[in-house]
Amino acid sequence: MRWLTLYARSRQVPASFAAVVISAVAVWALARDGGGGPGDPRLPALALAAGVTAASIGLGGQDLALDRTAAIRWVPRRAAHVLLAGAVVGAVLLAVQTTGADLATTAFVVRDSAGLMGLAAVGAAVCGARYAWTVPIAWLSFSIFAPAPTNMPMRVVTWMLLAPGTAAATWTALALAVAGTAAYAVAGPRR
Repeated sequence: MRWLTLYARSRQVPASFAAVVISAVAVWALARDGGGGPGDPRLPALALAAGVTAASIGLGGQDLALDRTAAIRWVPRRAAHVLLAGAVVGAVLLAVQTTGADLATTAFVVRDSAGLMGLAAVGAAVCGARYAWTVPIAWLSFSIFAPAPTNMPMRVVTWMLLAPGTAAATWTALALAVAGTAAYAVAGPRR
């Protein structure tokens, strides 16, 4: 277990986890004060995006050259890191909302946390771990201000704000999660 502890420290997991919890509690407090109407998907999407942003700092280690030359197989570890980070972000929001205000359904949280973590993984592979947060935040920002999703391309673009049963949103999130996890697992974070 020593390697797991060292890995968690090098990826700043304790600080990331604290930020995930704080962001979920802050958004939960906003929801209790009536920050969004009941069923408004913007607040839970914001909470998940903030959690993914906090988790994305761990997608790169302290020394990328050391990561690339280590004598261990990185592909399964990187994939596990992305999947576990997405699961933790979703689980924290679900745990926080059990104490009061119901922000979103479990299906919504699972779908959005998987898709947003996939976007962060793409961001790490393309922009580097330091800037991995820009891709999910940019997509969320565009989704919030985009026009109503009346056609299929707009449903794909605004997937994270659609109802959980929407097929276009589910398939988009799944595609982003799989593609992002695969890209990050194989390529690793950009230098």
